[in-house]
Amino acid sequence: MRSSCVLLTALVALAAYYIYIPLPSSVSDPWKLMLLDATFRSAQQVSNLIHYLGLSHHLLALNFIIVSFGKKSAWSSAQVKVTDTDFDGVEVRVFEGPPKPEEPLKRSVVYIHGGGWALASAKIRYYDELCTAMAEELNAVIVSIEYRLVPTVYFPAQIHDVVRATKYFLQPEVLHKYSVDPGRIGISGDSAGGNLAAALGQQFNQDDNLKNKLRVQALIYPVLQALDFNTPSYQQNMNTPILPRYVMVKYWVDYFKGNYDFVQAMIVNNHTSLDVEEAAALRARLNWTSLLPASITKNYKPVVQTTGNARIVQEIPQLLDARSAPLIAEQEVLRHLPKTYILTCEHDVLRDDGIMYAKRLESAGVEVTLDHFEDGFHGCMIFTSWPTNFSVGIRTRNSYIKWLDQNL
Repeated sequence: MRSSCVLLTALVALAAYYIYIPLPSSVSDPWKLMLLDATFRSAQQVSNLIHYLGLSHHLLALNFIIVSFGKKSAWSSAQVKVTDTDFDGVEVRVFEGPPKPEEPLKRSVVYIHGGGWALASAKIRYYDELCTAMAEELNAVIVSIEYRLVPTVYFPAQIHDVVRATKYFLQPEVLHKYSVDPGRIGISGDSAGGNLAAALGQQFNQDDNLKNKLRVQALIYPVLQALDFNTPSYQQNMNTPILPRYVMVKYWVDYFKGNYDFVQAMIVNNHTSLDVEEAAALRARLNWTSLLPASITKNYKPVVQTTGNARIVQEIPQLLDARSAPLIAEQEVLRHLPKTYILTCEHDVLRDDGIMYAKRLESAGVEVTLDHFEDGFHGCMIFTSWPTNFSVGIRTRNSYIKWLDQNL
């Protein structure tokens, strides 16, 4: 009996050691976040083991675990009709909100889910619940795109998927089918989905053949650049759940089918050192010492290497492509973008990507709402129902939907 108690105590201590990580006191529901992070880390370790044994690619294994525990069928309610279909060969889940008698045509949002271009799905519970809430509260049609993922495809295939599906949706006959007002359509996405939404907005902005222009774009903690992994938020939150810096850098390398040997060099900005000529002209577009306020920069110092590894950009030139990194787009591209909402979280390596993009858009004359949450962490907006219900998740979702309601 005594040995059993000792063993149980040891197991509890080991579990507590595995779960506990030091977190800022200002983060929302810290113990719940620790448990969520531990669960995700465990899934990552299982998928890495599967990869090591040669049974499957680690991202395929990890996504299988994520989707298996959270997939939801297209279930309609009395308020929202949900259907799975495809737009020009791209799978989508469509959420049709309740009509308003006084408004025969509905507004609409094209939504792009996050997941590092490699994980998650429009069909998992988190995104299904978000889009259902949007459709019901906005009396809108929400098109959630099921774009293809790494490692099945790589950049720029994900962009091609969201562009193709959105262009199909914008056709007059399709808008008519769903009773959508062509003048009240927006795009939105979170994390990597925010990246794809920003890239989509820039591409559509330059397409003279598109008759229906987007009215708004709403970007939720978007990832927008891969040139500087030492912005103040990357330095401050390098080990913060759910997206530590090294994981974000690996997502970038995966997106471009790059070499993992480059990860450590990229973490210290060796890929954009002063001797890498290709990066020189782009640094000014994300110079955070001028784009971020003093309340953000604090005492952080830029990390600019004199000499680095020019081979990284030579082998992965996509790192410097504005389609993958919308923050480095030319000012002229930004000038005619639609009214923009950007949500950022304090405890997120991507915080400064969003803040810098807001500043660049404002400088280009775009109307921007920057919605910052001091207790927020990366991914929080989709965590609104038990057992992963966070107070900041509910507040961010409500704030986001409120902005759409007032501006779309």
